[in-house]
Amino acid sequence: MTIDWRYTVSDDLGVLSVAGYLGPDAAHRFTGAVGWALARGTGPLVVDLTELRGWSTEGQVAITDAARSLAEAGRSLELAAIPADGSLVPAGDGPPVPVHADLAAALAAHRTGQTADQTEGRQEWRTTGWPTDDADR
Repeated sequence: MTIDWRYTVSDDLGVLSVAGYLGPDAAHRFTGAVGWALARGTGPLVVDLTELRGWSTEGQVAITDAARSLAEAGRSLELAAIPADGSLVPAGDGPPVPVHADLAAALAAHRTGQTADQTEGRQEWRTTGWPTDDADR
């Protein structure tokens, strides 16, 4: 089982939305998505896990590794809507990973006076498996 992802960037904030199960087979794809986001954005990267069905230890390690990669580039990683099982990214020697209740809370923490559906200056990329929804645009 793998994941699908959508990366949206506007201003100095990126949002990487992930769907599926972030397990051993999907960790490499997640790492690639983070690399895509790293190359195309600036500022914090919010990983939106709203559509994630769950994650394994390997998936959590991939998130920790992503936080390290972003920190090396002078950026931070934040999580929104962690899976319902309540597990968090493993503690360790990596950078702190703020966790937001949902994507709206993460956006509110960064965009005073802006809304989640604001599209000025917004760019988006997605895997072919990500559902196309004109309302997202």
